Amino acid sequence: MSDSHPSGTTRKHTALPKARILVEALPWLTRHHGKVVVIKFGGNAMVNEELKAAFAQDVVFLRHAGLKPVVVHGGGPQISAALDRHGIVSEFKAGLRVTTEEAMDVVRMVLAGQVQRELVGLLNQHGPLAVGLTGEDAHTITATKHTPEIDGEPVDIGRVGEITAIDTGAIEALLADGRIPVVSSIARSQDDGHVYNVNADTAAAALAAALGAETLMVLTDVEGLYEDWPHSDEVISRLTASQLERLLPELSSGMVPKMEGCLHAVRNGVRTARVIDGRVQHSILLEIFTDEGIGTMVVPDDRPHERHERHEWHEQGES
Repeated sequence: MSDSHPSGTTRKHTALPKARILVEALPWLTRHHGKVVVIKFGGNAMVNEELKAAFAQDVVFLRHAGLKPVVVHGGGPQISAALDRHGIVSEFKAGLRVTTEEAMDVVRMVLAGQVQRELVGLLNQHGPLAVGLTGEDAHTITATKHTPEIDGEPVDIGRVGEITAIDTGAIEALLADGRIPVVSSIARSQDDGHVYNVNADTAAAALAAALGAETLMVLTDVEGLYEDWPHSDEVISRLTASQLERLLPELSSGMVPKMEGCLHAVRNGVRTARVIDGRVQHSILLEIFTDEGIGTMVVPDDRPHERHERHEWHEQGES
C-alpha cells in the first residue's frame, strides 16, 4: 500500500500527535524508572465515579511504566455518611474529627472495609496488582494519642493518633513483588493497644519519607497552592521548603496538613512533593509525564530549580 492511500494518510495524521506525546514522556519515564511514588488519594477523585476510574488507570500506568506507586487514602466523606447512618454525630476540633471509641469502630470499618476494598477492586480490573493493608498490618504505622491545643489548653479528641514510627517492611515486600500497596490511614498504638485514626495526608508524607520516595503526590480539590487567595487564583507552581514554611501560618485549615506533609517529605529525603488537582482527569500523568506539570511542587531548599531541570535530563539522556 502506498503512502498516498487515504487510510494511510489519515492514520499517519491521527497517530503522529500520540507519538509526540509518548516522546515527550520519555525523559520522565527514564527519570522516574524504578522510583517509589507515594500518592495520597482524596477529595473529589475519591467520590466521583469517572475520576476514581481515571485515578486507577493512572496508578496502573505508573506501575507498567516502571515506577513503584504506593497509594494512601483516608475517607472523610464516607466516614461522615457512615457515622450519620449509625446515629453518631460528626464533631471537629482543631480541624480534626473527634473520634470516640464507638466512632473508631465505624472509621476502621469504612476505611479498611469499604474505601480500600473499592480502590483495590478498581486497580485490580487491570491485573492482579493491588494489595490492601492498614497501618496496623506488620506495624506499618505506629501512633500515640494526639492531644491538640486550643487556646493553649490541651483538648481530648479521642482516638486520633500522632505517628511515632513507620515500618516499611510489608510495603517494600509488596513493591519487590510488583504489587501496588493500598494503605488505609489507621495505626496501632505504641503504648495502650488501641487503634487510632491518623490524618491521611500526614500518613502519606511519613510513608514517603520512610520509603525514600522520589515523589509525594497529594490529590486535593483545588488547583494547587494559590499565590494570594482569595484575591487571586494564580497558582504557585514551585516553592522551596523554606518558602512554604513561611506561608504555613497563612493557609486555610484544610490545606495545612497537606502542606505540612509536603514540607515533612522534602525535609526528610523525598525529592519533590506536589499538591495536584484531583478534579482533573489523569492529573497524575499530566504532573509526572509532561514538561509543564500542573499543581504546586515543593522542593528541598538545595534544589530550588527542580521543575526547570526537565530539559537538562532530556539532554543528558541524548548524550
